[in-house]
Amino acid sequence: MKPIQVGLLGIGTVGSGVFHVLSRNQNEIQRRAGRGIAVTMVADLDTARAQAVVGSQVQVVNDARAVIANPDIDIVIELIGGYGIARQLVMEAIDAGKHVVTANKALLAVHGTEIFAAAHKKGVMVAFEAAVAGGIPIIKSLREGLTANRIEWIAGIINGTTNFILSEMRDKGLDFDVVLKEAQRLGYAEADPTFDIEGVDAAHKATIMSAIAFGIPVQFDKAYVEGITKLGAQDIRYAEQLGYRIKLLGITKRTPQGIELRVHPSLVPAKRLLANVEGAMNAVMVQGDAVGTTLYYGKGAGSEPTASAVIADLVDITRLHTADAAQRVPHLAFQPDQMSDQPVLPMSEVVTSYYLRLRVADQAGVLARVTGLLADAGISVDAMLQREAGEGEKQTDLIILTHDVREGTMDAALAQMQALPTVLAPITRIRKEELA
Repeated sequence: MKPIQVGLLGIGTVGSGVFHVLSRNQNEIQRRAGRGIAVTMVADLDTARAQAVVGSQVQVVNDARAVIANPDIDIVIELIGGYGIARQLVMEAIDAGKHVVTANKALLAVHGTEIFAAAHKKGVMVAFEAAVAGGIPIIKSLREGLTANRIEWIAGIINGTTNFILSEMRDKGLDFDVVLKEAQRLGYAEADPTFDIEGVDAAHKATIMSAIAFGIPVQFDKAYVEGITKLGAQDIRYAEQLGYRIKLLGITKRTPQGIELRVHPSLVPAKRLLANVEGAMNAVMVQGDAVGTTLYYGKGAGSEPTASAVIADLVDITRLHTADAAQRVPHLAFQPDQMSDQPVLPMSEVVTSYYLRLRVADQAGVLARVTGLLADAGISVDAMLQREAGEGEKQTDLIILTHDVREGTMDAALAQMQALPTVLAPITRIRKEELA
């Protein structure tokens, strides 16, 4: 049987990794897939560089549509990124009857519903293991391995850049701006790191996982997104004293009222495995009713780790290429006519616990007024830490950990506390996740 033919759109870091791993492990991959898989055509604007990567045996063009139009191409791999031309090319590939493999989490988080509907109608597959957590097979685990479970929640460190920054802030006691510059120098952060440090990249990935876990449409516009730019070294230090570490988490959770979908910095107990994921590594915890808690850990980015996920998708498609479309695993794990209309909750309705840092005047009665406002709002205090003011200092930090409370209730209480004349700076609020 002749190899299944693959067209590659974009041969940058991940694309070159795909070509090299596929070439290096071709015998092993063929034994698993049942037939060979060969990249026979590549589209890239820099044709000279692309040709140098793939050699003379592969056709290189500068027009992605030439790949899609080639009747010999069975699978199109989209590695261009972004929402614009990538969306057009994926839709055109589907319309041409090609299967699609993509690592484009932004595209799927925003346009996934449209793309999956088009693929279902056309009877082709869209595979996207590489879109979430790089080389970690979390999509396959959610879609297939955990299919017997009612998934209760997912919490993940799914952006390596921010995890590297937070790890460095904790290890070296440095502030965010200093560590960001170092991350850029080392290549962990882009020249424009906005998508990473503001939580957008993690929210794209959390949106996709949420849809698969709970059988809801992808709804990135409903996600709550908060980055790490406002975190200070002192918050990481105080969290450590209280037995916690701060991580940027992507969280999605099933509740009786609806689905939570949120990305923000979180205090995680230091004894939890997730709290001990350091550097640029990724990890995802999934809680299922039958299996309990499972943890998936590994490299969330990079040429060959991401290529590993892309090639796993190629193998899956190759195995199922001639199968009845109705027998394939649905794109979002649930049958298209069985998707849920459970709402995604606004952040004001989310219930969690909090870390609060108040810069207050060092005088009698301040603590009583603050705790009195919390009590009036029905917010229970779990723990408290007050830094001793140094000699001659007239202000100090007051740290409060709360029990669970609705976010809207906390917002109202924070507004009242902020209005106190003895509260001297904007209050820092970080959510706390026990992950029990």
